[in-house]
Amino acid sequence: MEIEDLRTFVEVADAGGVTSAAQRLGISKSMVSRRIARLETDLGAQLLARTTRGIALTEAGATFRDYAARISAEMDAARETILPAGELCGRLRVAAPLSFGPTHFAPVLSQMARQHPQLHIYSCYTDRFVDLVTEGFDCAIRVGYLQDSNLVARRVGPLYGKFVASPEYIAANGSPETPDELVDHQALMQGTEAWQVTDGDRVLTVRPQGRFKADNGVALLAAALAGIGVARLPDGLTDEHIASGALVQVMSRHPPPPAGIFVVRPPGQHPSRKVRVLTEMLIQCFDGGA
Repeated sequence: MEIEDLRTFVEVADAGGVTSAAQRLGISKSMVSRRIARLETDLGAQLLARTTRGIALTEAGATFRDYAARISAEMDAARETILPAGELCGRLRVAAPLSFGPTHFAPVLSQMARQHPQLHIYSCYTDRFVDLVTEGFDCAIRVGYLQDSNLVARRVGPLYGKFVASPEYIAANGSPETPDELVDHQALMQGTEAWQVTDGDRVLTVRPQGRFKADNGVALLAAALAGIGVARLPDGLTDEHIASGALVQVMSRHPPPPAGIFVVRPPGQHPSRKVRVLTEMLIQCFDGGA
């Protein structure tokens, strides 16, 4: 019985299909099917059954899934134990935001891959909140104000931002200076979210309105540069454009409160060593080693 066959079966069981499992594992669908067939032959039992909705676990498959997952995890732990001190192996699947990930987090993941040549890293960059358990991710890097969930979160650094608009927008519509004035302007938003603003030691919540919405910070930046409205964006996206004069900070007496950069993972007793190492590398990069 091959350990890769066990891992593949667990992925198919968790992903609910061969196609999704193949994408997670980075292999072909035919390879997934061959591994499952080989495992079923070794066990002498059918583990998966095809349905109109895809793949379903048989009774034997449902029983065997937890055993297979536990064996795979223990094998990974055993391999790491006999590796040279500090070396990582296996696979790490990370979700990161598209707006910030390729420029700020990809270099850290690349450094991690260079330092651990036996580690396979798969990173997915998207601004939607992926379901870590359903989609098979070990962890995610998220930025902003963390929503309540059952995920385990570790803050790895601060994230500062500003309200910005183009000089053209300000010339045509004026510059909002107070929270009350902000709600009268065109806001560039990801959806219908509320915005937080600081008022001295207090944090106020405002509900802006706007006709331009996007699920990506880079797209909102483009809209701000085009003079469509006021955007709330992290400094990493706006510093260059403020320096060039293409954008102007507004609401300078009422900036958004500092947000954060977080590593989140599914609930469990202990994070995997791979996730712990990534977390520490991000802390060193974004929190000055604190």
